[in-house]
Amino acid sequence: MPLALLALAIGAFGIGTTEFAVMGLLPDMAAGFGVSIPLAGYATTVYALGVVAGAPLMTVLGTRFTRKQMLMLLMGLFIVGNALTGLAPTFELVLAGRVVSAFAHGAFFGIGALVAADLVAPDKRATAISLMFSGLTVATVVGVPVGTLLSQQFGWRTTFYAIAAFGVLALLGIVRLVPAQRAKAAARIGSELAAFRNPQVGLAMLMTILGFGGVFAAVTYLASMMTEVTGFAASSVVWLTAVFGLGMVGGNLFSGRFTDRAMMPMLYASLTGLALVLAAFTFTAHNKVAATATVALIGFFGFATVPPLQKRVLDQAAAAPTLASAGNIAAFNFGNALAAWLGGLVLSAGLGFTSVNWVGALMAVAALGVAVLASVLERRQTGRGQVVAGGPAAVSDEAIPAVRS
Repeated sequence: MPLALLALAIGAFGIGTTEFAVMGLLPDMAAGFGVSIPLAGYATTVYALGVVAGAPLMTVLGTRFTRKQMLMLLMGLFIVGNALTGLAPTFELVLAGRVVSAFAHGAFFGIGALVAADLVAPDKRATAISLMFSGLTVATVVGVPVGTLLSQQFGWRTTFYAIAAFGVLALLGIVRLVPAQRAKAAARIGSELAAFRNPQVGLAMLMTILGFGGVFAAVTYLASMMTEVTGFAASSVVWLTAVFGLGMVGGNLFSGRFTDRAMMPMLYASLTGLALVLAAFTFTAHNKVAATATVALIGFFGFATVPPLQKRVLDQAAAAPTLASAGNIAAFNFGNALAAWLGGLVLSAGLGFTSVNWVGALMAVAALGVAVLASVLERRQTGRGQVVAGGPAAVSDEAIPAVRS
């Protein structure tokens, strides 16, 4: 495989680490600035909102640049954002740094996947894309626990300095290893926007917001829950985040294997499992062994929702998938922001750390309801022989790129 994939994987590792690391840093950040845990949780909320705004915006901006140029720009934003977060003298500047780094997130994965696919022969494209995304999964198992450990030993700012350093490494790799590819015509924005006329695209994104968002209602406040409720020492958060990461990797691999065969049954099963384990976490959080197992299951079922949710959007917007794909990345993160905010509300109301699990469980149940509704509407449309504008269709080469290679 080309070495350029390593540069892309390093970038994905850094982005994955900065997204999830806050769940282990939250108590230290709150103490450092003298703010409450719910207020410190805004570090997750604003990052997710930054991805929501940045994914479509940077994708549209990318029509004016080559893919390599966009990857370099995105990594530059990522480095600046994490450095600003680490250096910030006030909590407000921490939030600003999180927004800046978030702008790199969605577009990097969308453009990086296209670059990875172009680097290899057609029969190896899926493998190349999976190798790039392996950086994200490794981040949940290695990057987040190491980031938590750095925070505990040297202060939370050190974690963001280290993440910025990985960004520099990824940028150098992109400059050196990623080829300047032949330019292709960009897809018209009008054709991309037309996909959103299909109501099934909107319903699929609503599933994403509610389903995966439910995970973040719990994990945003995981460190505080495990220390304050379960009775773990602060040092245990390091390996607990690794347990969560292993669950994520397992769920993603398991779901990816079965989604192509039975997408909607896989979605129903993963959302049902997620709702059940989040509800159970309210009770298992009081026992160390049970809590550890539940953390792994939240990671498993949470990431088991990702392949069917992403595939559902791409299937429904197949004629012009690029902006819809970026929009679904934004939907994942809008759900994260919504869940973290709702979790903060119930904490501020004095309902206790375990109450956030009910928020997540109810969001997952709502997502399951939307999935059932979407399936019923789709069957009715199919029965009437209706074709929805922007609905499933064969994907042409002209429809795919939103940026020039």
